[in-house]
Parts: sequence; C-alpha cells; structure tokens
Amino acid sequence: QVQLVESGGGLVQAGGSLRLSCAASGGTFSSYVMGWFRQAPGKEREFVAGITWSGLTTYYTDSVKGRFTISRDNTKNTVYLQMNKLEPEDTAVYYCAASGRLYIGTYEREYVIWGQGTQVTVSS
Repeated sequence: QVQLVESGGGLVQAGGSLRLSCAASGGTFSSYVMGWFRQAPGKEREFVAGITWSGLTTYYTDSVKGRFTISRDNTKNTVYLQMNKLEPEDTAVYYCAASGRLYIGTYEREYVIWGQGTQVTVSS
C-alpha cells in the first residue's frame, strides 16, 4: 500500500510562493491519479488540484487557476504543488491524496490514500 508524506509548508507573506512536495513509498505510485486538497480552519476539506498518472492532464479549482501548478515525477515517486501569488485565503492544511480511478476526481471519497497534511499560512 502506498504511503504519502507531505512537506514544504510554512509561513509566507501574501504574494509569496511555496512548493509543496508529496513523497510516496510502498507501492506503484505511477498508477495513481494524485490530488491536492486543503482544509482551512472551520471549513470542510476542498479539492485544489489533480494530475493523471502520466502527468499530461491536470485540473484545478477555480480559485487557484493561474497561481498554482501541480506536477509529478514518477521516477522520484513525488507529486508537487507550486503555489505562487499566495493569498491569506490560501491558509490551510494541505493534503495530498491518491486515487485508483482513471480520471481526476474532485471529491474526497474518490481518493483512497491520504497523507498527514502540511500547514500553509499566508500572512497579509
């Protein structure tokens, strides 16, 4: 079974950038669709971005389009989330997740493996 570990979170000023990484171990990483979700205080966890196993197809929630980029390196068993032009509203715990489906899902129930999360805090 694949295990996921996120890293790269931290405190950044509005307008700044962070790159999150999610390292996978223990399974066939390249066969999974990967997604990033986030959960802000007092809110439900929401989909942020997803990428197919090949990396050729990506999908983003509207609020991060043009600012965030998801990518993956199957040789390193790692998926990334490059976050630019960060806003205070991006403050949340960010989770990576793996889905066994063939398409990029936007619902939590479509993802079967989750990391522990990494905190991103954007100050104004």
